[in-house]
Amino acid sequence: MVRKVLVANRGEIALRVLNACRELGIRTVAVYSEADRNSLHVKFADEAICIGPPRPADSYLNVPAVISAAEIADVDAIHPGYGLLSENANFAEVCRASNIKFIGPPPEVTRLMGEKEKARQAMKKAKVPILPGSDGVLATAEEALHWAHKVGYPVILKAKAGGGGRGMRIVRSGEELPNLFMAASTEAANAFGNGDLYMEKFIEQPRHIEFQVLADEHGNVATLNERECSIQRRHQKLIEEAPSLQVTPKMREEIGRTLKHCLTEIGYQNAGTVEFLMDEDRQLYFIEMNTRIQVEHPVTEFVTGVDLVKAQILIASGERLENILPAKIPMRGHAIECRINAEHPSKFTPSAGKITAFNVPGGNGVRVDTAQYAEGVVPPYYDSLIAKLIVHGQDRAEAIAKMERALSQFIVQGIDTSIPLHQAIFQDAEFRAGEFDTKFMERFLAAEK
Repeated sequence: MVRKVLVANRGEIALRVLNACRELGIRTVAVYSEADRNSLHVKFADEAICIGPPRPADSYLNVPAVISAAEIADVDAIHPGYGLLSENANFAEVCRASNIKFIGPPPEVTRLMGEKEKARQAMKKAKVPILPGSDGVLATAEEALHWAHKVGYPVILKAKAGGGGRGMRIVRSGEELPNLFMAASTEAANAFGNGDLYMEKFIEQPRHIEFQVLADEHGNVATLNERECSIQRRHQKLIEEAPSLQVTPKMREEIGRTLKHCLTEIGYQNAGTVEFLMDEDRQLYFIEMNTRIQVEHPVTEFVTGVDLVKAQILIASGERLENILPAKIPMRGHAIECRINAEHPSKFTPSAGKITAFNVPGGNGVRVDTAQYAEGVVPPYYDSLIAKLIVHGQDRAEAIAKMERALSQFIVQGIDTSIPLHQAIFQDAEFRAGEFDTKFMERFLAAEK
């Protein structure tokens, strides 16, 4: 077992990792920027070290500062959480060179899955279904035109090195492709330092389905079923749930078997999420893999009973999956998560400032992951997520009822939040019936105007 872990993150995920470590009897070290001096992850860690000014580039993304803190505190492992340095293969390599265990996959695997087109080809080789598209990176707009004609419009241009909707453009005709190619490449270069693009067939009304995986360091891989993440705005998820109403037991078993084979072949280790689009014929197509714990991991924890963060730490300690997971992964009831963001619920503009009142809901089957509190300050420098509200019911109808009740009791004053938006979504007939896709929010917001 690792004895001391540095948590290279902030906010609710940092607190989540600290809690898992404490329950495992592991000492913890928090790192923080000057803006987070009074944050709860700083208060509840065994030790805390300031690593720089508020800007992420000067603190949480500053690899030398994080490694220096780890060496000063004499830790033997670093948990990166999600975002920030969690999928930075160079950081994982520096950890390895510093003889510090990185709680995540090996840097070689992170790098492979981080280059979207290479990941796509690796999945194709393992017979994981992928969307028709270019064989690799597109050198020019002319080459993109060739592939678009071959694949058939509409197509989508994607950044080789990115995600989150940046460096992505939908192309519906040859006339608009050259300008969109240039715009996507420029955006990708600015966002990721790499303007390379590849192309896929574009599905008009897909659902977004992802599979949670765990892999130990002895070649064993397990899938922990799927999550539905179709309720999103500008490729940013708002609501997640498990299981998906569209995935049958047969599909779940087949995809799970294929993923186990593929991830064993590439030497995957620790937690990860394999993301798919589902078309109108309920066919799944691989789009990318996230080589870290996901924001929405609590919905999987609710329906399987598996603590994914503890599992990450135990895997990094050399434990085998057979000693961490039940022989058969259960699917118990239904879980839903709402991301509570510090932003105006209709304008979607950030809302930093001091929280004057803060009350979280409770009760059977209700969980709140947050690092906020009354009189706490939401700084303007970081992601707007301030809390995750997760509920669990015997079925989807009960989970929806619990979520509506919990949202009505979640009080945040002093700043704007997305709580009113979530309440409106849960009143929508299309959402309640489970009849939605990734375009749901476009239709919903248009109807609200």
